[in-house]
Order: sequence, then C-alpha cells, then structure tokens
Amino acid sequence: MNTSINTNPYLTFSEYIDGDHPQVKRKAADLAQGCGSEEDIVRNCFEFVRDAIKHSGDFQLDPVTCRASEVLEHGTGYCYAKSHLLAALLRANGVPTALCYQRLAVGTEGPPFCLHGLNAVHLKNHGWYRIDARGNKPGVNAQFCPPLESLAFPVLSPQERDLPELWSAPLPQVVEVLRKHASVKDVAENLPDIALLPVKLAAGARVA
Repeated sequence: MNTSINTNPYLTFSEYIDGDHPQVKRKAADLAQGCGSEEDIVRNCFEFVRDAIKHSGDFQLDPVTCRASEVLEHGTGYCYAKSHLLAALLRANGVPTALCYQRLAVGTEGPPFCLHGLNAVHLKNHGWYRIDARGNKPGVNAQFCPPLESLAFPVLSPQERDLPELWSAPLPQVVEVLRKHASVKDVAENLPDIALLPVKLAAGARVA
C-alpha cells in the first residue's frame, strides 16, 4: 500500500487518538527507547499492542474501551480500540499513522458482515504500509515485515472488502458502537458495518 498523501493529519491527537495523554506518552517513549530506526519503533509499538493488549472478543473481557488511553489502562480492546492505541503510540513517536478498515464476514462466511479495524503507517522507506494488531491466535498470524503485508484476515467473499480509505480519526459508527454498549457481549451482537460503494468508486477513494 504505497499512496502519496499529506501525512500531517495522521500525526495529530484527538479525543480517541489521545497520544498526548500522560500514560500513552510515557508508554510511547518506553517503546522507542533503544530503537535504532523508525522501523524498530513501529515494530515495538505494533508487537506491544498485538501481544500485550488482549482482544476483548477473544478473551471475553470488559470494559468496552475506545480511547487509546482506556485501552492502555485496561489492557484490552476490540480491534478498533487496539488500532486507536497503536495510532496514538506511533503518532506520539512522530510516525504518521492512519486508521483503516476491512469489511469481513462475522463467521466463516456472510452475511452478516462487519468492519474490522487496523492501521496503516507511513514508512520513510516504503510509503503507506498496513499493519494489523488485533492479536494473533490459531489461524491468525499478523506480522510486521515490510514491504510485505501480513494482515490478520484475507478478503475472500464478493461482499468482503479491503476498504481503501486512510482515516485520521475513527469512523463514527465504530465510536457509536463502542460508546453505546457496555459489555463485550453487547458489542459482539451489534458490530459496526458500512454500506458498500460500487467497486470502481471504492477503489479510487481516499479520505483524510
């Protein structure tokens, strides 16, 4: 994924990407300590969120988190929330980081379908590169190995999509689900989805 774009929006902090929160800033600095390159920093942050922050659905853990600082505090989050934390940690280290989404079947095949949250980072040597810190498990083996992408899930069915937009802030429907529902069970029963654009339009879209 190598698209030329203004990276400034992907370095800013916001309500849910709160990389200026003291605990997030401290963790970002800890993860960057001793790193000799930008890629080392990205790898450390990615592997921390992937491995140390538990996926809420996999582990059936409450509370439901959304802000990066909440995810760090409680050590758990859905894929969306984990992507918020990874964006905050990387932006705090000066690495442009976007939020990305896939549309995937909830089960082995759909319907229903839901959004899956991941990230893209702008690497000096490779341009935009997608990473997926949702957490590995049997059948899921996401890695940081640029320039090759190694995501958690492939897109298989005609109704699934790699959505091409690079978002600087979370999608409203993602925030709404995470804020409206108080338990992992409730979120699992109300996972966010999005209406598909025609393929030609979706393939050409880029949204900051």
